Amino acid sequence: MKRDRSPILRIALSSSASVVSGLLLFLSFPPRQLWFLAPVAIALLVLVLVRFGTEGSLTKKAGFGYGMLAGLGFFVPLLPWIGVYVGPLPWLALAAAESVFIGLFGVLAVIVARSRWWPVSVALVWSLVEWARSSFPFGGFPWGRLAFGQPDGWLLPLAGVGGAPLLSFGVALTGTGLAALTVAVARRRRRVGLERSGILVGVAVTAAASIVALLVSPTLIGDDHDPDSRSITVAAIQGSVPRLGLDFNSQRRAVLDNHVRETVALADDVRAGRTPAPDLVVWPENASDIDPLRNADAATEITAASEAVGAPILVGSVLVNDDRTTTNSVIVWDGASGPGERHDKKIIQPFGEYLPWRSFFRLFSEYADRAGYFVPGTGDGVVHADGIAAGIATCYEVAFDRALTESVRSGAEFIAIPTNNATFGDTEMTYQQLAMSRVRAVEHGRSVVVAATSGVSAIVSPSGVVTQRTELFVPDALVAQIDLRHEKTLATDLGSIPEYVLSALAAAFVLLGRARSRKTFLPTGFRGQSDSTTEK
Repeated sequence: MKRDRSPILRIALSSSASVVSGLLLFLSFPPRQLWFLAPVAIALLVLVLVRFGTEGSLTKKAGFGYGMLAGLGFFVPLLPWIGVYVGPLPWLALAAAESVFIGLFGVLAVIVARSRWWPVSVALVWSLVEWARSSFPFGGFPWGRLAFGQPDGWLLPLAGVGGAPLLSFGVALTGTGLAALTVAVARRRRRVGLERSGILVGVAVTAAASIVALLVSPTLIGDDHDPDSRSITVAAIQGSVPRLGLDFNSQRRAVLDNHVRETVALADDVRAGRTPAPDLVVWPENASDIDPLRNADAATEITAASEAVGAPILVGSVLVNDDRTTTNSVIVWDGASGPGERHDKKIIQPFGEYLPWRSFFRLFSEYADRAGYFVPGTGDGVVHADGIAAGIATCYEVAFDRALTESVRSGAEFIAIPTNNATFGDTEMTYQQLAMSRVRAVEHGRSVVVAATSGVSAIVSPSGVVTQRTELFVPDALVAQIDLRHEKTLATDLGSIPEYVLSALAAAFVLLGRARSRKTFLPTGFRGQSDSTTEK
């Protein structure tokens, strides 16, 4: 008797499609401008999870497995910068941990696919899972949210209404709409009937987010000069570093000297009339890993740079506390009055700036004791320099919605992102982070100044357009005129409300799906099939 090979073939094809969906999602992220692949990736994964042929629905275990494969296809190529100097174990461990959340999406998608509203409910579930992995464990890891791959996409205006969560939902909804359209077209070709309405529903769901983005775009804070706003000239300094890697700051004085040198060179250009005089200068994170509040030489260097350029400097520095812990800080440093207000980084990076369970992880990696002993700061994320209110999100903080929402609500007139990417080498990390900064610009309607030690530094307009940028590993200075804005976007006013609403709706669909789990209730266009053919 011949063995039926169709279940094995079906599993192999579904597994391959899941991995491909993850790879497509990775390809949609910067530095590539293939943002349109993101909804295609979601559609492909959803088709695997909800099924549309005669093979029936999936079990939750199968849903987890296919989701996990998609997650690995996405996160493994997205995150190699994690292990560029510490080996593959941290990189692969983080990729696997984040893939578990996509596996959870697979489970929940199987549950909510029993609803006739499955194109909406599955997209909502994606939003719920993004919230979960942006929050847990150790404060979460938001890297790779759908929103952060869309700075060049036409759905970007959604960020100004509901922030990154709504933008992610829009991408996911477009993907589930494509999946629903594919289901309806496939059934119509097989003459299964009742699919004309299914095609209309698929088209409507696919287009919904794009239509909303088109309608709200004219209402957002734009790039045109606002006559009621004060304009300033701002400079971003990229001094570069002696070498890349975890030991980039082993020559800490050289890093500081590099940024002083570029600032003095900018001052020379100002005196020569080659560039306008800045009202404020932004240095990167870790520009002075020598604590200038304790080291007189470092303080003298910074003061001299500020005096030369004739403007206060936002100095990224590492400060040593009395208990020998450290803070990652941005200090307003004026040549005339010395150090002023400062922002101590509030959202610090686990396994980098600090190590949870240090004694445990020391058993697995010799790099455990290389992790820092940083402690989080307090405050609202705003510092004032010469009457200018700057909202600060230092490096890792830009990935978290709450950081800049608090800053702009507290009066930030523009956003500064000081960052140090030298610890991640020549990888895509810096472009992924710049994409986040561009989304934040639209989310809050503010100009964004990115200052990176080794690049890429950039000036970003309120519409998310990069107006100036540097190359990697090249000392440089960017100078631009920007408006100081006071009006707030709807996204700033709403804060986390859209994400909570999306997550609550997803939870409601999940509970409804669980309540119906004993009944055969497949999505519209899937009916007439039995759960007895579920894949184990």
